[in-house]
Amino acid sequence: MPQDPRNALSALLRAADIQDHEQILEAANAAIKADKSDFTAQHTKVVALLKLDRFDDALRVISGGGIKLQAKCTLEQAYALYKTGKLTEASDLIESAGLEKRGLRHVAAQVAYRAEKSHEVEAIYRNMLDTDAAGEESDLRINISAATAQSEWEGTPSASPAMSPESLDTFELCFNVACGELARGNTSRAASLLQRAAMLCDNSDELTDEEKKTELRSIRAQQAYLFAKIGKPSSALEVYEMLGPPTANDGRDFAIITQNNHFSLEAPGNPFLRQRKAESLMASAAQSDLFNYQSNILKRNNLIIDLAAFKTQGVANRTEKTLRQATLPSISPQITAASIINAAAHTQGLDDKEALRKLQALAAKRTNDVGLALTIVQLQLQQQQAGAALTTLTTFLNRLESSEEPKDTDVRFSPGLVALAVSLFRSQQREASAKAEIVKAAQYWQNRPSHAVGSLLLEAGIELMRSSNADDLLLAGSAFEKLLREQQATDVASAGLVAAYAASDASRVRQNADQLPPVGDLISGIDVDELFAAGVAASKSSAVSKKRPATEEANVEKATKRRRRKLPKNYVEGKTPDPERWLPLRDRSSYRPKGKKGKKRAGEATQGGIVKEEETLGLVGGGGVKVEKAAAPSSNNKKKKKGKK
Repeated sequence: MPQDPRNALSALLRAADIQDHEQILEAANAAIKADKSDFTAQHTKVVALLKLDRFDDALRVISGGGIKLQAKCTLEQAYALYKTGKLTEASDLIESAGLEKRGLRHVAAQVAYRAEKSHEVEAIYRNMLDTDAAGEESDLRINISAATAQSEWEGTPSASPAMSPESLDTFELCFNVACGELARGNTSRAASLLQRAAMLCDNSDELTDEEKKTELRSIRAQQAYLFAKIGKPSSALEVYEMLGPPTANDGRDFAIITQNNHFSLEAPGNPFLRQRKAESLMASAAQSDLFNYQSNILKRNNLIIDLAAFKTQGVANRTEKTLRQATLPSISPQITAASIINAAAHTQGLDDKEALRKLQALAAKRTNDVGLALTIVQLQLQQQQAGAALTTLTTFLNRLESSEEPKDTDVRFSPGLVALAVSLFRSQQREASAKAEIVKAAQYWQNRPSHAVGSLLLEAGIELMRSSNADDLLLAGSAFEKLLREQQATDVASAGLVAAYAASDASRVRQNADQLPPVGDLISGIDVDELFAAGVAASKSSAVSKKRPATEEANVEKATKRRRRKLPKNYVEGKTPDPERWLPLRDRSSYRPKGKKGKKRAGEATQGGIVKEEETLGLVGGGGVKVEKAAAPSSNNKKKKKGKK
């Protein structure tokens, strides 16, 4: 007598060592065939399909199983939606079900991570770590460090405190923290952390040799990226050559990123071959699950390669389509890059002056294009037109500031544009205008969400602290206070808040002052007596003279040496000098001209000489010129001698 399918499925599930999910799926199908209302068999089938990575089939079974199965399989359905890339549906399902179950919280964090909501991921995992870690402390800390690093790559830094070096006891933690430091630009710390991650991975007892090779490939690829960032492309190429082609254990995303980075470091070569290779890389990227900031870099590289292959019209059309679909003005890196590449496509082959004229005409049509305005400013600076660049930027900022759209004014007071305006003002020695720009930006963000402009508020507070004006100090204190209130506090912000209110309201910042390190600890290693003995430090001159320094005796001799006046050669002491010695030679009484012409001129110039007759010739329009009157013909002129006959 054949065994009952339901009993066979139960016996199979009770086996602790069963790992054949295909066998479980067959048993579940047999049980469902025998009894279509077998709820347990349906649930088992869904789980087996998920284990076999057949997520679409699992979703079809859940949707066809009725309300009871859907209510039972909320976790499984959310996970299947997440794995098929339907992040919005998965998020809505989790939100309707709530986060009471621990499994749903894990899936919610994974969905938020793929949706690039890093702060939400961090909040979920921190809540789990603080309330009920359930033996997952190490995994939760690793996931939190990954979310923190992801937020740095996305350009929305986390407010979480940095992990202490003592807590970095696993290679996953070291790797994630290194990625965050690399995103912030701290390359030296990132290099040491990546080296430590490689050492911990190689010495791990929990990984097999094959798993170690896979993990080390990720660490080495990140080291190659680090070498490229610090200006060592040859070292980066060596690492990529050592990694070789992608292996079966490498994920698709890892393969695409490493191929792109390796490709970017190679010598340019034939632009048309590079364009063909870039197209194949983009085709692979279209089927991957790259994050937006990664796929945007690939798209930008592809456009630049197309420009090098003289595909200017195609590049211009694609970038203009992106700009038409976007809402301008925008400070999105993708939109700004598209605008700059579009400007390059319109001006390819033109010299600087013609390109500037072409872009200014284009800016008259796209008045709110941030990337285009910045490109014009850059070209003007390259042509030594700093004043024109400042005029271009201030005109653009004033246009955004006068807009009634809140989004336009947010762009106008974005940290990058404010920093550029301050830099240009200071290059023109306009410190008052630079300070006014800082004050205006700090005042603007006082009553608005400023999570993405924490760096602007911090720098504005530091700059305003240098002023002796009470209003500036209060504004600086407000900026620091806002940073502390929104959990973007740093030691600099705490110290700045104390300094801002110390004179006006010290009781207000007493708690912050108590948290600052004592002055004695800060100056414990300073020897005051030695500083006084050393004197005031003087900067060395950049221009070093090659002449030998003069000796002290030479300097004394040079100082005592008198300057002597020159005397004439025929000078006789005690003799009265010639009173006409300062007159020109021809005006002296002793002057005797030589030759007939000289005597004639002298005779004409002396009293009693022949007086020349003059007459005045009139000029058209009035006036006249005196000229010597021609002599009348004489009747005593001798006749010409006759020639010989």
